[in-house]
Amino acid sequence: MSIRRRIIEYARGNNLHYFWRLYRLQKKTGEGFLHDVLTFMMSRCAHKHGGYIGPDTVIKDNLTLPHGLHGIFISRYAEIGENCWIYQNVTIGEVNRKAPVIGDNCLIGAGAVIIGGVRIGSYVKVGAGAVVSTDVPDGCTVVSQAVRMIREKQENEECRI
Repeated sequence: MSIRRRIIEYARGNNLHYFWRLYRLQKKTGEGFLHDVLTFMMSRCAHKHGGYIGPDTVIKDNLTLPHGLHGIFISRYAEIGENCWIYQNVTIGEVNRKAPVIGDNCLIGAGAVIIGGVRIGSYVKVGAGAVVSTDVPDGCTVVSQAVRMIREKQENEECRI
């Protein structure tokens, strides 16, 4: 690959080769100064790519990010299984230091939100824009989000958009 091509790929922000190299190296080191330096470098690299993967996140193997880290937030307490696909603008967040545990061979669509201490089974597909806050068994497909009525319209009140 030519130098020009490498510069273009690096500037585009899709090349996560260095990020994953730092991630693996950081996981191999124990606690201490080197671990802290690698965590800092990994965080800066993720920020450059427009996302965040917590330093204590457990990613088993072969996590595929087809659109790079663009808009992806993964909590430091999350666990992600093998061969998972995560598209852009996905949030895997925590509530009271409890984050999702995602099984193997899962697909998480663009803009999905998985939050809290939930378990996502293996071979689960989470549709684009879905909000998941409850456990999902193996092999299911989850779409949409649960809606909640905040306030009802009164009889003498007009609808305003």
